[in-house]
Amino acid sequence: MATPGPAPVDARLPLHRLLPLAAQHVLAMIAAPVATVFLLAGGLRLPPDRTAALLSATLVLCGTGTLLQSLGVLRIGARLPFVMLPGGAAAALFLQIAREHGAATASGAVLLAAALLLAALPLYGRLVRFFPPLVMGATVLVIGVTMVAVAAPMATAGGGPALVTVAATALGFLLLRGVWRQLSVLLGMAVGTAATALSGAPFRAVPGDAVLALPRLLPYGVPHFDLLAALPLLVFALASLAEATGQTVLNSRAVGRDPRPARDVPRTARADAAASLLAGLFGGVTMVTSAENIGVVRLTGVRSRFVTAAAGALLVLCGLLAPLTRLLAALPVPVVGGAALVIYAVIAAMGIAMLAGTDLDDRAAATVLALTLLAGLLPLLAPRLYAPLPTWAHALLGSGVPAAALTAATLTALFTRLGTARRPAPAGAE
Repeated sequence: MATPGPAPVDARLPLHRLLPLAAQHVLAMIAAPVATVFLLAGGLRLPPDRTAALLSATLVLCGTGTLLQSLGVLRIGARLPFVMLPGGAAAALFLQIAREHGAATASGAVLLAAALLLAALPLYGRLVRFFPPLVMGATVLVIGVTMVAVAAPMATAGGGPALVTVAATALGFLLLRGVWRQLSVLLGMAVGTAATALSGAPFRAVPGDAVLALPRLLPYGVPHFDLLAALPLLVFALASLAEATGQTVLNSRAVGRDPRPARDVPRTARADAAASLLAGLFGGVTMVTSAENIGVVRLTGVRSRFVTAAAGALLVLCGLLAPLTRLLAALPVPVVGGAALVIYAVIAAMGIAMLAGTDLDDRAAATVLALTLLAGLLPLLAPRLYAPLPTWAHALLGSGVPAAALTAATLTALFTRLGTARRPAPAGAE
């Protein structure tokens, strides 16, 4: 009787197949960390050399997190073909904290959020029910709108290249298929960069001739810990458990493994927290496991987690090659701004898609959504509204994303409890 081979997710591939498949995963996700770094660099007004150092650190963190998720060490990592990225919503929250309290406080907030995520895992089953699709969808929609507003000044620094980038990226999403469609953001940035070159606009020079780039430890100084300032990222950390649940179940099904959320989701979250702790030390934002590359798994039919582990090793290598990070850091700011506009508009659309499963004919759900959008968008549309409030209330309500998340979670819990209290008892119940 033949001995059964390993499960597809645990299959080891020969090197000549492993490397091109790993490179495909890298190409499918590379736009997200590049765009996030440039968004941070623009918001923090970092010079080109520090932008290159931050990009190096971010790529190394993406690779390290991907290796953790794919291989799993001491119950850290789900042992699934996951790729890790800097969180898009987390980048917006990091920038918001940095603008109001300084970059050192933002780094401290990343560390506090990672620690909270680890501390909350024993209560995972109780916490995740407070973040149903209605809460997550409304919050993600507010995140997308907020990020568009943050990225807009980068795009308007040079309207022509930004518009070309947006148009080329949109055409890529509409006309391309498969892996090429996943590369639409990078292709749009390439077209926008070419348009910048043809217009004669100067490119940013990034000094340095080193071959090896080492991420800078504590680039903003010693992290400063402020619980009130960190509140937006603390809420994000708890809300990320709901997203991690959906992604882990989806990936398990994609590779043919029976989903076991109680076992696998805490492992996924531990790897996110471990990578985020490193990110806080190297100037990055909260790291999250990405579902984008599940599409690559489905497209190729290759389910092995060792493919994404190899992709993680390639990302670490890319982050350590100084010429590559200097080249990426020289990209024109309007081009990166145009790409960021598309990325965060897509995030807003994802929020709308998440809301599609909610019955908005139900008055409670419609009320939660309306008040969540109101709480999330008022700080953006009327930023002076909360100025007369005490500092703690201004920090809580004057930041759109945490205000939206807290409003949605609180109202959902309240309406759920009221609905349970009003529901008639079953016949025969005492």
